Amino acid sequence: MSKEEKDKSFITPQSEDFSAWYIDVIRKADLMDYAPVRGCIVFKPDGYEIWELCQRELDRRFKETGHRNAYFPLFIPESFFQKEKEHVEGFNPELPWVTEAGGEKLEERLAIRPTSETMIGHMYAKWINSYRDLPLLINQWANVVRWEKRTLPFLRTSEFLWQEGHTAHETEAEAREETMRMLEIYRDFVENFLAIPVIVGQKTPSEKFAGAVDTYSIEAMMKDGKAVQAGTSHYLGTNFAKAFEIKYLDRENKLQYAHTTSWGVSTRLLGALIMVHGDDKGLALPPKVAPTQVIVIPIGPPKTREQVMAKTDEYYALLKKAGIRVRVDDRTDVSPGWKFNEYEMRGVPLRLEVGPRDIENGQVVLATRFGEKRIVKEDQLLGEVEKMLDEIQRDMYERALKFMKEHTYAVDTLDELKALFEEKRGFVLAGWCGSESCEHQVKLETKATARNIPFIVDEHKSKCLVCEEQAKHTVVFARAY
Repeated sequence: MSKEEKDKSFITPQSEDFSAWYIDVIRKADLMDYAPVRGCIVFKPDGYEIWELCQRELDRRFKETGHRNAYFPLFIPESFFQKEKEHVEGFNPELPWVTEAGGEKLEERLAIRPTSETMIGHMYAKWINSYRDLPLLINQWANVVRWEKRTLPFLRTSEFLWQEGHTAHETEAEAREETMRMLEIYRDFVENFLAIPVIVGQKTPSEKFAGAVDTYSIEAMMKDGKAVQAGTSHYLGTNFAKAFEIKYLDRENKLQYAHTTSWGVSTRLLGALIMVHGDDKGLALPPKVAPTQVIVIPIGPPKTREQVMAKTDEYYALLKKAGIRVRVDDRTDVSPGWKFNEYEMRGVPLRLEVGPRDIENGQVVLATRFGEKRIVKEDQLLGEVEKMLDEIQRDMYERALKFMKEHTYAVDTLDELKALFEEKRGFVLAGWCGSESCEHQVKLETKATARNIPFIVDEHKSKCLVCEEQAKHTVVFARAY
C-alpha cells in the first residue's frame, strides 16, 4: 500500500481522540461533506440512503398506527411564536429570521422553521370544529433550522432533517396514550432496527420541550460514554390549543380545548449509529440500515476472470432477487485485500468472496464486518447469507447493550459523581429531590445533565445526591452531545 493510500485509509484510534475518530470515519466512509454555509452539511448518497432506510421504516410504522403525512410551510410569522411564551423563550436564541424579500422590508419577520407546533396549531384551529374531527393524526417529514453555536456533523447542525408528528385529541387520557405509543415506536425502532439500546424515561421539568407539559425521551450511550437524545415524545396538554384557539364542540355540544402531542426523531440518529457501533476500522452498520448489506468481491488471476465474473453475476442476481441490498466490486485496478479493508471501513456487514478454487469446490467464502469467516456450500448461499445478516444484527445490539451496562454506574453523592467523571465516562444513576437548584448544581460542577427519569431502574436511590433530602426520583446523569 502506497503512502498516499495509507493516509487516505488512516483513521484516528478512538482511544486517542474520539472526536477526530468520528470526523475521520464520516469523511472516509463518504457519508457527508461540509457545505459552504457554517454548520451545514451535504448528505452524500451513502449517508442519505441510511436516512432513507430509517425514513421508510418509521413511515411504515406511523401509517400502521393511523398517522398520515402532510407538509407545512418553512416560514413562520413572528407573531405565532409570541402566542406561547415558554415556547418562544425556549427557541429564541436559535431562531434565524427573514427580514427582507423581493428587495423590500417585510412588515413582519418570518422565522425559518425550528419546529412546527405554532404553524400546525394555527392550521389545526381552522380544521378542528367538532369531536368528529378528532383524533387528528399528522406527521411531517421536513428540514428544520436551529442556529447552533457549536456544530458536529449529523449530531448537531444548523439545518437538519427530521420527522415531527403532531396530533390532537378529545381528552388528556387519549393524548397521553398517543404520547407513550409514539415513544414505544421510537424505542422499538432504535433498538431493533438500529441495534442501539436505550434508556426510556421522562425528562425533568428543566429539560422538557419548551411549551410541553411532559416530555419523554430515549437516551443512547456513545462509545465515549456520552449520551445522545435519540427521540422525544411530548404531551402538550392544552397549552398550544389555548394559544391558537384549537377548540371543538364535544359530545354534549360544549366548547372544549383539544389536547395535543408532538414527537420527533432526526438525522442525529446517523451520528448515534456511527458512535455506538463504529470501531478503529471505521464504520459498522447493522444490516437492517446498511445501504449495502453484502459486497461481492471476485478474486483470482486474470485468466480465470471470465469464469469468476459469470459466477459473481449469478450470486448477485440470486441475492438481489431475494431482496438483499447487494453490490459487486469488480474493479481491477485495486487488490482484493484493499477492497476488503475498504468495505470494512465503510461498515458493510457481510462480504462474499468468489474465487476459482471455490467455484471448483462448489462453495463460497462469507466474511462478516467483525472478522468471522464461513465457508458454505453454493446451494446453501442464500439461506446462510440471510442467517448471518440476522446474527450480525442481533450481535451488534448485544455488544452495544453490554457496553452500556458496563458503563452505567450508581452514586449517592455529588462528590462521588465528580470523582467518577474524573476517571470514567458513562451513565450515572443518582437520587434527586426534584429541585431545579440541585439539578443545576450537578450541571455546574460536573457538566453532566439529567438525561431522563428512567421508567425501569435496578435500584431506586433514597436520597438526593446534592442536598441529601428525600429523593423523589432516580435520575440518569451524563455528559451529552
